[in-house]
Parts: sequence; structure tokens; C-alpha cells
Amino acid sequence: MARFLLGRALSAVLTLFAVSVLTFLMFFALPRDPVSGMCPKNCDPERLERVRQELGLRDPLVTQYAGYLKGIVAGRDLGGDQGGRCDAPCLGWSYVNNEAVTDTLARVLPVTLSVVIPAAALWLLLGVGLGMVSALRPGTWLDRAAIGFSLAGASFQLYFVGAVLLLVFVYRLRWLPVPGYTPLTENPWRWATGLVLAWVSLAFLFSAIYARLVRAQMRETLGEDFVRTARAKGLSRSRVYGRHALRAAITPVVTMAGLDVGAALGGTVITETTFGIQGLGRTAVEAVRAGDLPTIMATVLVAALFVVLANVLVDLLYAVVDPRVRLGLGGTGSRWR
Repeated sequence: MARFLLGRALSAVLTLFAVSVLTFLMFFALPRDPVSGMCPKNCDPERLERVRQELGLRDPLVTQYAGYLKGIVAGRDLGGDQGGRCDAPCLGWSYVNNEAVTDTLARVLPVTLSVVIPAAALWLLLGVGLGMVSALRPGTWLDRAAIGFSLAGASFQLYFVGAVLLLVFVYRLRWLPVPGYTPLTENPWRWATGLVLAWVSLAFLFSAIYARLVRAQMRETLGEDFVRTARAKGLSRSRVYGRHALRAAITPVVTMAGLDVGAALGGTVITETTFGIQGLGRTAVEAVRAGDLPTIMATVLVAALFVVLANVLVDLLYAVVDPRVRLGLGGTGSRWR
């Protein structure tokens, strides 16, 4: 198991290194001056030149990248216009926001986490539940209702669903305040009411996909020999369906959930824009529009980090769900129970 984790950690580091190289080359090796986009429009030529010197843009490209990596690992000294000392992980200085990029990320990351994690819990609970009910009651009104829900969720777009929810619950019925972010530690009620529409929108769209997937997998698994054997042994319906059938059918759900959550943590652009929430995705879009290259590079790296971590977590969850994976990792059944 330790060997597996070490290999996954090494793979994650190499992936992030490759992403950082490609991102750096994409934005700093392009045949244009990056400073003209980062510096405000009223910058005079003297200040532009000073910014180039402070960013090290007169140095060879390899030296620039080495300085960028050093800043991530050990921090670095920035020029006077860039706030002085930048502690690790230093991802540069944003001239657009006039602050260190790490400060920008520290402000917007809790917002994205607050949107994605509760929404993911909701869409998994709803999707898996509907899929199981539909699979265990084929042809009934519950099955037809679940299929109709799945088709509706697969047909609508988030910006439409979000706009309808805003119109009904915020502006017509006035049951909820205008969406916004309040820190959970400051006011849990305002935190929940400000984000609940974003959770419901994401849960409605994603749970429809999971409901169809779970239904198809459960219907296939219920016809397997090991399920018939479990029934023949006299096991209860809840044990057969919950411990055996669902556990065998859940593997593709784990894969999809890991990828979806990792990608969503990298930035729910449409959700944040629809509900006016300033998270990582909206910050990345604004950075692209403003030509804020350090912020663009940082958001790309953070998004890649979330995707890599999600893939590692999926591999670990496989070991919990599937005994065959545990054996392949060199583990034992009792260790994971």
C-alpha cells in the first residue's frame, strides 16, 4: 500500500510539474509583452521597464522558470512594486489586483469549496438514491418518475436552471436572499441561504446523470450470479441490495464522482457567474480578460492540483469498494474494514 501511495504521489508531482511548464511557456514564451497586460493602462515606460526587471523578464527563460519554481517551494523576494517578500507558496504578484496571487487564492478558494462540496454530497445522495429506487422498482411509477427526472436534468443547462431559481425564490417569492458568500464560521445560516440555490442547481443537473448510471449498473448487477447466490443463501433484501449489488455497481460512480468533483473544484465558472459568486472559476475568467498572467497561471495550477488529488482519492476509494483492488495493492481485507 505504501508503495502504491508513493507511486501515486510521484505521478502527481510529475503531472503538476508538466502543467507548470506548459502554463509557463504558454504565457511567458508567447511573442508579446506580458507586462503590458499586467500593468495598468496608465503605466509610463519607466514603470513598465521597472516591472520587467522585477519580474525577471530580461533573464533567460530557464532562469525565469527556475525563479518561479523557487517561489512556489521556498518563496522569493519581489520588487518594491510587488509587495516585497513573498512567502512560499509564492505564485507571483498581480498588478491588476495589486496583491500577491496567494492572497487572491486564499480569498476565493473557500468560496469554491463551499459551493462544490455540499453540492457534490447532494447530487451523489440524490443520484444514487434515485438510481437504486428505479432499478429495484422497474416499470413502476417510481421508475418512470426517476427516468423523467434524469431526462429533465440532462436536457437543461445550468444558466437556465439558475436563472429560473433566482426568479422564483429570490425575486418573486422572496424566500431567499440574493446569492452571495458569507464565511461559514461567521454566520452558518447566511452561508447556507446564500449558496443553497447554487447547490440545488448543480445537484439537479449532476444527479440526473448519476441516477441513470446507477440504474443501468444496478440492473446489470442484479442479474449476476453472486447476487442470485446471495439470495439463495437467504440473505435479507437490504443486505443483498446494499452490501452486494450496490457495492459492485458503485465502481463507475466513484470514477465519475472523482472526476466531476475535481473538475468542479478547479472552477465552476457558469455557476459562479450565474449567481454572482466570486470563486476560483470566476476569478480565472476575470484574470484572462484583464491579462493577469500570474493569476491565470496560479488558477491553472490549482485546478490541475484538484484533478490530480481527485484521481488519487478515486484510486483509494477503489480499495474500499472492491476487494480485488485491495488484493492488487497488497492489502488485506481486515485492514480496510
